[in-house]
Amino acid sequence: MVHTGLDLLFSHRKSLLSGKRIALLANPSSVDSNFQFIVDRFLAEKSWKVAALWGPEHGLRGEMQDQEYCDAFQDPKTGLPVYSLYGNNLKPTPEMMREIDVVVFDMQDVGSRYYTFIYTLSYVMEACLENHKEVVVLDRPNPINGIDLEGPILEPGYESFVGRYPMPIRHAMTIGELAFYFHKEFGLSCRMEVIQMENWKRQMFFEETELPWILPSPNMPTVDAAIVYPGMCLFEGTNVSEGRGTTRPFEIFGAPWIDPEKLCSALEDFQLSGVRFRPLYFRPTFNKFHHELCGGAQIHVTNRKIFQPVKMSLCLMHIFLRDYPKEFRWKDPPYEFVTDRLPIDILWGNSWIREDLEKGITPDEIESKWQSSHQSFSKIRSNYLLY
Repeated sequence: MVHTGLDLLFSHRKSLLSGKRIALLANPSSVDSNFQFIVDRFLAEKSWKVAALWGPEHGLRGEMQDQEYCDAFQDPKTGLPVYSLYGNNLKPTPEMMREIDVVVFDMQDVGSRYYTFIYTLSYVMEACLENHKEVVVLDRPNPINGIDLEGPILEPGYESFVGRYPMPIRHAMTIGELAFYFHKEFGLSCRMEVIQMENWKRQMFFEETELPWILPSPNMPTVDAAIVYPGMCLFEGTNVSEGRGTTRPFEIFGAPWIDPEKLCSALEDFQLSGVRFRPLYFRPTFNKFHHELCGGAQIHVTNRKIFQPVKMSLCLMHIFLRDYPKEFRWKDPPYEFVTDRLPIDILWGNSWIREDLEKGITPDEIESKWQSSHQSFSKIRSNYLLY
């Protein structure tokens, strides 16, 4: 069984925080191997003081939906102040830092460049550097393995809260490894400690860890959703539903103008590895097309080891532009605090993929362009791998 940074902190690293005033940055996924919530465990420990609770996107309690701002409040259970790091403040303010010595970060990442928790960590590191505070990162598994890279590397000028630093969409790093990457490569050189995991292997998918899967965000209910997310999150930049408002977000997708049978037949022509598509109709209960009948498909991953979620979504966009030129469109800004670029470009991390798709350039040709950039990233990444 894998032991997370949280488990190991309590088993033999508690002295690291002894006597310190702590800001705890957490969410519902911050549990130990026995399902105990980190806030409860920290409050029960007498050798330190929890001074504040901080929440990322979706909030400390995980109840906030996608891109929904969360205000500060007083936690009714503990009486502690709870500050939001999604909305008016992406970076902790000097006032938030004043009464603490150290920020403890513990949340489950999902292995995709877009997922905002890793950038919340980067802003915390920046604030700790500026305010002479310390960060302790409790490491957790990359749930979609720590080997496979996929997708283009973020290019200068396309930075946002869903992509702050140059990395491919599937970065194949743990959050602790990313902390070292941010620390050394981008000048976030605060005092920092990463509590590494025990028994995690890079080839593991999450179920192999024997750890409990706790939703890190409301639309990431299963590991299956995390597997397809690197590709399907791209549809946030389009007028196709990525399945929010269904019981299988990111695995189900579609729009009122899509013919499910025609779509699945077109997908078969690409002979994508490790995946099958089942035609379906659905009515989202919220988000895009709420209560409207949509045609689309459900993604059934048959072999995770060879499945390429980003390539799959590239093929889908090619089909939609070709077969539904009047209906399919890119969404307009704003998106994740960016007002001057198309959301799809922010998500891809460049504009050339959208432009190539619009020209009818094939997915294979587009994929070959981004693969050439992986070698340089892999060389840098290798300096920060802990496992």
